Amino acid sequence: MAWILLTIAGLLEVVWATALKQSEGFTRPLPSAIMVVTLIGSFALLAAAMRTLPLGTAYTVWTGIGAVGAFVVGFSVMGEPINLPRLLAALLILSGIILMKFTSH
Repeated sequence: MAWILLTIAGLLEVVWATALKQSEGFTRPLPSAIMVVTLIGSFALLAAAMRTLPLGTAYTVWTGIGAVGAFVVGFSVMGEPINLPRLLAALLILSGIILMKFTSH
């Protein structure tokens, strides 16, 4: 169950990071509100997952999901550039997430 909560927390991190970008420095109310709500939800689910998962594992996986997810949203939705070095960096983060999952007790 902790891994499910952690995965949802990471996906919510993608949502709040995207909404933060779209809020244009908190000048747009709807994206700002979405950012605040999903940020709270993400932290709450991360905290719940940390009840059973080790700190290093939970935090690494949470930030990794957020980083890779934000990267994907950036190039697929927001038109940010994608090139081989950036793609390789995202793949390294993803491989780290998978390694953390399979080596955690």
